[in-house]
Amino acid sequence: MKLNVAGQTDKGLVRPNNEDDFFLDPKQGLLAVADGMGGHASGEIASKIAVDVLRNYFLQANEGKAPLFSSCYNENYSEATNQLCSAIHLANTAIHEASRNNPLLHGMGTTLAALLIQGKKLSIAHVGDSRIYLVRAGEIEQLTDDHTLVYEQVKHDLISKEEAEKSSIRHVLTRALGIAPFVEVDLGEMTLAEGDVLILCTDGLSGMISDRDILRTAISLDNPSVACEKLIHMANQNGGKDNITVIAGYLAKKRRFASVFKFFNWFRR
Repeated sequence: MKLNVAGQTDKGLVRPNNEDDFFLDPKQGLLAVADGMGGHASGEIASKIAVDVLRNYFLQANEGKAPLFSSCYNENYSEATNQLCSAIHLANTAIHEASRNNPLLHGMGTTLAALLIQGKKLSIAHVGDSRIYLVRAGEIEQLTDDHTLVYEQVKHDLISKEEAEKSSIRHVLTRALGIAPFVEVDLGEMTLAEGDVLILCTDGLSGMISDRDILRTAISLDNPSVACEKLIHMANQNGGKDNITVIAGYLAKKRRFASVFKFFNWFRR
């Protein structure tokens, strides 16, 4: 399934530097966004480590050299999904060790939301509150759960989703890479359809514009680069209080009418 994809990042209007990072490899169908945290610019180091480890893991996987870790292997998921999980566990170890060995990096961490497309199969793995959205048939669905205190309250019906979006503690994470030697990774799988749009973003986007705005932008455009530019512009118009990173991936629709015309022209010969 052909994927037309682009990604962009922006430091926003408030933060002095950009601690986000992203990676995309349309040929392999591998996409990821990361949102770092920590002082002394260590957040940008954590997010870069996460993205670099993910990329290198799948370079090794293409050569049959990437290990699947028994500590995170889940037999209910495909090998591709378990590879994503293993890559994230490697990233967690790398960030945690770097933080432990360098006092200036102590306490650094990062979110990571990653997906892998193989044919029509979508694999998802994520930690933190960076999000993956699916736009299909004029609707938008968040495929990831935010690992935050307020989302835990929403899950237990203590507050509404609307209240959570306005909460002063909505950015407090319950999970992140690098904070502990082991991290729990959320996994998911689904079947894609032609015309689907996938949006990956850090909370600098999702915290500044609504899901409805993301939906409207995704379905009104067919150019992923323009979609990324517009989404970042909208987030900055609303205040740009955080770093903003977004990847937009459009799965091509089949050109049915072209096939009909080709047959018609052949028939006229």
